Amino acid sequence: MAGRARNAIVAWSVVGVVAGMVGLSYAAVPLYQLFCQVTGFGGTTRVATAPASASRADARVVRVTFDANVASGLPWSFVPEQRYVDVKVGEQVLIHYRATNLSQELVTGTSSFNVTPHKVGGYFNKVQCFCFTEQTLKPGESIDMPVVFFVDPEMVKDRNTSEVGDIVLSYTFYRVDKPDTGRRSASVINR
Repeated sequence: MAGRARNAIVAWSVVGVVAGMVGLSYAAVPLYQLFCQVTGFGGTTRVATAPASASRADARVVRVTFDANVASGLPWSFVPEQRYVDVKVGEQVLIHYRATNLSQELVTGTSSFNVTPHKVGGYFNKVQCFCFTEQTLKPGESIDMPVVFFVDPEMVKDRNTSEVGDIVLSYTFYRVDKPDTGRRSASVINR
């Protein structure tokens, strides 16, 4: 009888470990995104609640280049409306990306982003962004998506990033299987 009790304990322990691993696998992506946004790890930008004040603006100028990618399986055109902007460190900037559904069906996509060089991710602050928000486009529909950001003046004081003069903000859009029924925050343009 003791052998059966021991086997039951082992079986329930294995079931508990497997259930815990499944739970952690579902939580891994959101937890990793949160970790990256808080620390700037892997070029992930920080989300700012307020723009840098004008008094914090530095005379130093950096070039921010905009990159746009579409994963296979998403029939969209996705481009920045300008290739780059030269911006004073600490200055708030507004730029736009445009996505167009090239298919004959309703398609939903969502984007992820990063900043290179990775070491400036913690100094690149987004005030407004379309990333991680599902966008649903009708056939032939286009949408302009704003990004408001600033480069933290503290970057200039950090000897590991003080020499950086060029930053790349890159987005990749992926197809989402289930459309979001919520409202979109970007402005829609019908063609």
